Formats: sequence, C-alpha cells, structure tokens
Amino acid sequence: MRLAGARVLVTGASSGIGAATALELSARGARLVLSGRDQEALAGVAARTGGQVVPADLSDPSADPSADLAVRAGPVDVLVACAGEGWSGPLDRMPGGTAERMIEVNLTAHVRLTRLLLPGMLERGRGHLVYVASIAGAVGVREEAVYAATKAGLLAFAESLRYELPAVDGNGVDGNGNGVGVTSVVPGVVDTAFFARRGRPYTRRRPAPVPPERVARAIAAAVERDRAEVYVPAWLRLPARLHGAAPGAFRALARRFGRP
Repeated sequence: MRLAGARVLVTGASSGIGAATALELSARGARLVLSGRDQEALAGVAARTGGQVVPADLSDPSADPSADLAVRAGPVDVLVACAGEGWSGPLDRMPGGTAERMIEVNLTAHVRLTRLLLPGMLERGRGHLVYVASIAGAVGVREEAVYAATKAGLLAFAESLRYELPAVDGNGVDGNGNGVGVTSVVPGVVDTAFFARRGRPYTRRRPAPVPPERVARAIAAAVERDRAEVYVPAWLRLPARLHGAAPGAFRALARRFGRP
C-alpha cells in the first residue's frame, strides 16, 4: 500500500512507538488520526504531523471506547495498533484490576477496533492492519505473565486474520479480492517510557534498547511492502524460532543467561 495520501489511525500515538510511528508516516505523506489518553502529548504530535486528534482511553470500563474511536476516526486505510500497557512483578503481587486493564488495552480493544474498521476496508477493497506486539508474546518473560499473554494473543489474532485476508499480489489480485494486508511487529527492548510506567526500569546491558524510530521505520516499510511479520531488531527472529522449534533448549538457555 502507498502511504502517501493514505488515512492512518495510530493508537497509542501520544508517546513511544506510537508517536515515532506517527512522525514517520507523516514524513511519508500519510494523513493521520492520532489516538491516545494524553491529550497534551497528542496535541504536540499533531502539531508536528498535521494529524487529527481523537483522544480515547481504551481501558475505560464506563463505555465502549473502541466503538467510539471507530466512529470518530471515520474510514481509515491503515490501522496501526500501538496502544499498550505493562506491569512487572510476581503474579501473586499484582494489584487488583491490573490484569483486566492490560488485557483490555493490549488485546481486547484492538480486536474490537479491527472488527469495526475491517468492513469498510473490505468494501473499499484496500487496507492494512498492523499490530505492535512484543518478543514477550513469542517466548514469554518471567514476571510479565499477563503482558506476555496479551501480546501472544495479539500475534495469534494477526496470524489468524492473514488466513482470512490474503493481501493483493504484485498484479493487484488475490484469492479473495479484498486487498487487506496484515502485519505483526515484534519489537524487543525499545527505549521509551514503557519500562518506567510498568513499575520496573530496564537495567540490563544486553540486549541494548533500540530507539522507537527504528520500530517506526520498520512499520512503515512493512505496510508499503506488505510484510507479514517484522522483528526489531531482526536477530530476535532467532530466539523466537528456537522457542518454537526446541522449547526445551530455549528454556535451558534462558535459565542460564536470564530473561529480559
């Protein structure tokens, strides 16, 4: 899909990967709809990108924020699902309501939002769905069980959608003729405020955090080139594949070298 002129909804656009993605897509000529909870931060991103601000708290239990966001965003060509929350610590010490909030924001809200936006994409015969997951969802991470579960769910959701929605090939045709692509983005450690917000900073020397702009560039390239799966950095594909092919060996290595 050409990003120039495309209308793109970015959730979690007020900071981190979402804000960096908004800037990257704007530089490539996309017309942006920016969603997030921090209205002041969203206004700052909008000032730099010319995007339309649509504030939304995807965890709000008093309403259906996904439905409201879909209506206010209007028809979009691309959804970039960046909104997410984390929490780090032993599961038996997790505060009440934390798990439910993470599941709602990281997974459920984006499933609902996709269900609402997809019919318009199918009707127009073009679109792209991008889900920003995490390496935690591919291999699991100690003391981040719920977060990892939400990201694993997002990866499985995207993979299943690909079977329903094969994108157009180089000749502009496909088996279903719907032209909707699906991309999973699997970042590792990214240099954002996420770790401070989850309640535990990232203190390991390796792997070194990558800048959010690197993830943003990968997202933009994935949409333009219709890539099904992107790891950032690319070497993360190796532990993910090892975990899938030889989980016992992966666990042995994880016990020896530790997990993120």
